[in-house]
Amino acid sequence: MVLVVVLLALWLVLSIVGFAIEGILWLGFIGVVLFVATAMVGWLRRSAHRKA
Repeated sequence: MVLVVVLLALWLVLSIVGFAIEGILWLGFIGVVLFVATAMVGWLRRSAHRKA
């Protein structure tokens, strides 16, 4: 679970940097996609763990 939180924080920082600097706007979009994907994986793992 700690890994998921660290990854979420990393993707959030990359997104902010990407949107703040106009030349690397693509980094912001990649950060958002990775943030959403990591959040979904973390949510699925947590819900699977509760059912077991």
